Amino acid sequence: MKITVDLNICQDHGQCVFAAPEVFTLDEDGHLAYVEAPDESLRADAEDAADVCPLQAIRVEG
Repeated sequence: MKITVDLNICQDHGQCVFAAPEVFTLDEDGHLAYVEAPDESLRADAEDAADVCPLQAIRVEG
C-alpha cells in the first residue's frame, strides 16, 4: 500500500490524524506528516482518512 498526499491541496485540517493516527500526524509546526508505505494492517484506517479529508488530498494505492 502506498499513501500519497497532494500537499498543494492539503490545508492541515488534521481529520486524517484522527482517523489514522498511526499513519498521519501533525508536526511541531502544525503541518501534515505521514508514513508513505504503512503496514497493510492499517489499510482500513488509511482509507477512512482519505474519505474524511475535506479537500480529498489523500490517495491510497496498491
